[in-house]
Amino acid sequence: MVACPICGKAVKPRDINAHIDSGCASFIDTGSPPPTQQNGAPPQKPPASQKPSVSTFFQTPAAKKATAYLTPKVEPSPTLSFQPKTQSNGTSTPNPQPRKRSFEDIAPAIKEETELQTKVEDEQPAKKPKTNAFQKAAPLAERMRPKSLNDVCGQELVGPHGVLRSLIEQDRVPSMILWGGAGTGKTTIARCIASMVGCRFVEINSTSSGVTECRKIFAEARGELGLTGRKTIIFCDEIHRFSKSQQDVFLGPVESGQITLIGATTENPSFKVQNALLSRCRTFTLQKLTDEDILQILERALATEGPNYTPTDLVDSELLKYLSAFADGDARTALNLLELSMGLSTRPSITKEEIKSALTKTLVYDRAGDQHYDTISAFHKSVRGSDPDAALYYLARMLQSGEDPLYVARRMVVIASEDVGLADNSMLSLATAAYTAAEKIGMPECRIALAHATVALCFAPKSTRAYRGLNNAYAALREPGVAGLPIPIHLRNAPTKLMKELGYGDQYKYNPNYKEGRVVQEYLPEQLSGRTFLEDRDLGTEIDPGAWP
Repeated sequence: MVACPICGKAVKPRDINAHIDSGCASFIDTGSPPPTQQNGAPPQKPPASQKPSVSTFFQTPAAKKATAYLTPKVEPSPTLSFQPKTQSNGTSTPNPQPRKRSFEDIAPAIKEETELQTKVEDEQPAKKPKTNAFQKAAPLAERMRPKSLNDVCGQELVGPHGVLRSLIEQDRVPSMILWGGAGTGKTTIARCIASMVGCRFVEINSTSSGVTECRKIFAEARGELGLTGRKTIIFCDEIHRFSKSQQDVFLGPVESGQITLIGATTENPSFKVQNALLSRCRTFTLQKLTDEDILQILERALATEGPNYTPTDLVDSELLKYLSAFADGDARTALNLLELSMGLSTRPSITKEEIKSALTKTLVYDRAGDQHYDTISAFHKSVRGSDPDAALYYLARMLQSGEDPLYVARRMVVIASEDVGLADNSMLSLATAAYTAAEKIGMPECRIALAHATVALCFAPKSTRAYRGLNNAYAALREPGVAGLPIPIHLRNAPTKLMKELGYGDQYKYNPNYKEGRVVQEYLPEQLSGRTFLEDRDLGTEIDPGAWP
């Protein structure tokens, strides 16, 4: 029990405020005697330490803060009288007048306290918004990452009429594989999708995450789906770095719909993603960004980040166009180069040419990826088309990027037989010699021998007669029963007496024993008698209208 500071009656602690608000007429505890004080002193309000903990347990932090800072400590006034007023009928009622005066006395103190606190807050400097240290330390490419699909450049998939955009707007986001080169916006698109559909978003990287962590995320996704009905989007960057067995962990959750998987890869999913997982996901191909797309991204970044650097005239539209072509369709590379250029432009007495020379160009070529196969394919087809300029360009591009020269030399040996063939048999010897030279000499001198063989193969006449004849024979073997036809008995080898007794090799005509080696003898199995595989013509018969007048 506590004593009311106005009427002195016993009131339960939780009812004290309601008791005072009722004019000290209600919420009086008649079952317990009022608390007494020593020496007949008037009842005192118990100290805060004696208050039941339940009284503040359910208070909000804002209410506690208001109680701590806005309620002034007011000592009881000795001049105030809290004696109850006696009425004519002998009953006594609390006198509301002293209570009114008590609040009048408190009001100035509250006003003074509030004014003092306001003055202190005004004198303090305004707090600056906190900046995330990681965001501040992030490179320009990360700081300029688009926050919505409307800011994504160069990808019609997420454009106003894009297929993927329509699925996102209908909240029908399927599990998908985003296939595209570096810096084309795979991660950006995945994050924008998560923000638009309002799903729980978890981002992992195959280089640092394992199967155990993935299973933990799946369990959390099941719990989230069961409790709140909210699905989980898992974005797996570089998904091709997971082995085929590790990719199996995604099959069950994706098929049951517990998660929506968005995998990003720079490699061909047909070779790097397991077929079972690929069949459960839709594959979207991101286009390589054009120079105009890169220029638009750089102009936006310069307008946003340029004021943070000392303004100079060196970083202008001409330099931005240079950087756009320099980046080779990689927006991340372009933004990193822009950040480097803006930093260099603040140095005194530096010129634009010096900035350009400070930028190191790295050719985009992956010896283990699609660039590896695409470039060697372009080289082979340029030689086949007798275009020495294109062939030398692709040869230089591969060698400059660190391609194994023996790999190129082996391909030229193939070209010598596949494309030149019977039209000039000496090209096979030249290509083999070029391979030997590359093996013995190595780079950089062997590049000359490879160029020699490349140009010679381009100028040589072409004949695919032998190559097509071999392909015709392979085609015949795919016919039912052809691959297992018995060898003619007169062509069989007879190393043992038993085989000779069985007639192996009988009636075989040894050609050198005959004039000009000409004999009448069948060499094909009986079922293929008269079948021809080698054609009479060196090249095909189709006509390209643009190549003839």
